Amino acid sequence: DLVENRLTELWSIMEYLNPGLLGSKSGFKTKFSIPIERYGDNNAAKRLKTITAPFILRRLKTDKKIISDLPEKLEMKVYCNLSAEQASLYQSVVNNMMNFISGADGMERRGLILSTLLRLKQICDHPALFSVTKDNLFKRSGKLDRLESIVEEIVSVNEKAIVFSQFAEMSTMLADYFSTEKAIPTALIKGDVSKARRDEIVERFQGDGGPTILVSSLKSGGVGLNLTAANHVIHFDRWWNPAVEDQATDRAYRIGQTKDVQLRKLICVGTLEEMIDDVIEGKRTLSKKVIGTGDGWLTELSTDDLISVIRLSSEAMEEI
Repeated sequence: DLVENRLTELWSIMEYLNPGLLGSKSGFKTKFSIPIERYGDNNAAKRLKTITAPFILRRLKTDKKIISDLPEKLEMKVYCNLSAEQASLYQSVVNNMMNFISGADGMERRGLILSTLLRLKQICDHPALFSVTKDNLFKRSGKLDRLESIVEEIVSVNEKAIVFSQFAEMSTMLADYFSTEKAIPTALIKGDVSKARRDEIVERFQGDGGPTILVSSLKSGGVGLNLTAANHVIHFDRWWNPAVEDQATDRAYRIGQTKDVQLRKLICVGTLEEMIDDVIEGKRTLSKKVIGTGDGWLTELSTDDLISVIRLSSEAMEEI
């Protein structure tokens, strides 16, 4: 997608290709960015679309005039509860941040908030990403429990799946868990895999008798791979940028796919992950309005607003 995070990206591209088309950057913000992004101004979005439409060719896979034989894609959000260990760690990290944030400002405050967001996202995946106890993954993460049941269903019908995580360490743990603990043939792609080795893994996965599950870090497996042997795509965690997620999903949902693709996005209810999902959906809406990775804004929130975003709600666990 042309617009991934902010409309000013569209201004920059158009300024390079057609200088002056959208006016000055400050004028563009006043006329379009602020009204559309902050206030959802549909009239401003329509005006911008009218100006830029002659210069933009957007091809969608859902357009049957472009690709007539591509199967359907079914998207599902799978909501998970935290385990007691996850909830305890999550609340501890929030409390720890609040003890320091009141006395911090500027770069120190922003750094503290961003590091806290990272820790909370790791905890939502699995306590092993955050704690020193990494040797036993079983029954410590509500999200892993849910993923396990999904994978077992996929295996039972002799189909294949790709599982993406933004954390390379989580990808490694998932691959080890399913191959060792569950005896499910599983392959792994992450950043330190050479191109030759990656090509070999993909060839085995695409062939008959190859691994049932392919686990990949989001960016390592997000581009340049043809993984149409899988008709299940699972995002174990959410990235701030929807275009990055879409690129990863498109490894399976592409020309050559013969089955309907089931796309699942795992979200820990009552946590930061629900807010991330709201942000992602907002960015998709922005792109659709104008054309037919950014978490920095969170660092500028007031302390009260920040707490409302990251606090642990009573819905996070089935039993508190």
